[in-house]
Amino acid sequence: MGLYKDLTDKYPVLKILSNRYVIVTVFFIVWMLFLDNTSYMDHRVLNNQIDELESNKKYYQDEIKKDEENIKLLKNPDQIEKYAREKYYMKRDSEDIYIIEFEEDSLPDEVSKSKSL
Repeated sequence: MGLYKDLTDKYPVLKILSNRYVIVTVFFIVWMLFLDNTSYMDHRVLNNQIDELESNKKYYQDEIKKDEENIKLLKNPDQIEKYAREKYYMKRDSEDIYIIEFEEDSLPDEVSKSKSL
């Protein structure tokens, strides 16, 4: 007991830290923050996942709206023809299609390969 009294006299903080209520409170806080199944760290990870999923949901809802508008436009035969010509380079039997690519449109690797040849 003399060693404990000497240490608490020299370091008064040890007297506070050795209190059983302080020990239980510190243990409880550590347990709840890091070790429990519903710990603070797990909640942070789950909240980040929820935020990411909500942003994905918003993105996909916007894409659905765009696609619905495109579907409404494609109910017109003229719009279907325009879409097929622009997207899939389709043509009528009596037409020829010429695709013109500019150097700015190509990828940097392709430009360096074409310059070296």
